[in-house]
Order: sequence, then C-alpha cells, then structure tokens
Amino acid sequence: MPPRARARARMYDPAKTRAAVTAQLAHVRDAVRELGDERLGARLSAAVRLEDPAPSARELTVTEWATAAPAEPETEPDPGEPLERAAARFAELIATAPGDRLVAARGGAMRLDDFLVTRCVELIVHTDDLATATGVSIPYDRHALATASRVLADALAAKAPGGSVEVRVPPFAVVQCVEGPRHTRGTPPNVIETAPLPWIRLATGRLPWPEAVESAQVTASGERADLSPHLPVLT
Repeated sequence: MPPRARARARMYDPAKTRAAVTAQLAHVRDAVRELGDERLGARLSAAVRLEDPAPSARELTVTEWATAAPAEPETEPDPGEPLERAAARFAELIATAPGDRLVAARGGAMRLDDFLVTRCVELIVHTDDLATATGVSIPYDRHALATASRVLADALAAKAPGGSVEVRVPPFAVVQCVEGPRHTRGTPPNVIETAPLPWIRLATGRLPWPEAVESAQVTASGERADLSPHLPVLT
C-alpha cells in the first residue's frame, strides 16, 4: 500500500492574522487597565525577537510549533514594562516587518507570518486564563479565536493521525484523526463536537476530558470517540 499523502498545510491570511493579533492584544490591554495593574506584562516575545538578528535554526511550520515538545521558556519582556508601552512597540514593529522575516520560536525558527499565527493561539489562551483568574469579561477577536481553534485542531490531527474519529469545532474547524477504520461517506460513526473555547481548554490541558464530557461541554458518540489519550495537544 502506498504511503499516505501528507496533508496540505492550512493557509492563513497574513493581513487578517496581524489584525487579529493587534485586536486581541488591545482587548487584553483594556482588561489590564480595568484591573489597574500597570506592571502586568504581555506575552510579546515577537516584539523582542524582531529587534534581534534573524535566527539560523530549523524553520518550523505552525503545526510543528504546536506539536513540539516543551522547550526553553519563550523570551518575555521585562515584567516591569507597562503593557501599554509594550503593546505600542509590538504594533509598530509588526506593521512594517516583512512576513518572511525569521524569528525564534520554541524548537526552531518561524517566518513572521507563521509566528503571528501562533501568537493568536497564545493570546486567546492567556486571555481565557486572565478572564478565569480575575472574573473580568474580556472580548475574543473572532479571527483570533478561529485561528487558535484551527491550529489546535490541525495539531491534534498531526499528533493522532488517522480517519476513524471526526472532531468538529463549529463554526471554525473539522478534522479527522485517530487510527482505525477510515470513514468515507455518510455520518461518521465516531464524532466529537465542542465549542471553540472548551476545545482550546481541552487542547491546552486546562479542561480535563472527563469533566468536559460530564458537563456536556463536549458531545462524543461512537466507541472510538475518546480523545483523552491524545490530550493535551499543546504543552
């Protein structure tokens, strides 16, 4: 049997990605202002890296970044730097930096356009963490939320390749994964469906699979519809 063809990498619109990162960062900045904590920094490692020489490390795809083993912590700005100033510096740098400019990332290097896709994931995850920890309501930019959902769904499909289970994250993502009998037509025998935020919490280890099923944040039908052996996706 010939080897299975490698799935084509998902494409992300660079202009929409930059707008989404900027918008979600603004939501976080506004929330921090409301909390009155001027010392709270942001995960703006791209801003720091754009001021450094381009790295010579192996170039990663978005999915390779998401499925990479945990590496050294990503460089963060001085925690004493006000978020307002850090956000302004970040926005200024990405406004003019070329999309093919290499920046350092965990496990290697990435094109800036791809790296900003990963910043959508980071910003959505940490927005959710901040909202949970403080009780402050923080908006989610729709494109950033969609991007995070798709990156993590594609990472699941790469981590647990196969076609026996269909995972649906409406309205943003559908992937097939997990080894076993491959579904070809009609209603799949093994279906998992959840909303974007529960999916992101599952994929990043913030929501345990049994709790998600018990609380009906996930619906799972079929004998193979169990993602617990494959979670979390992003560590």
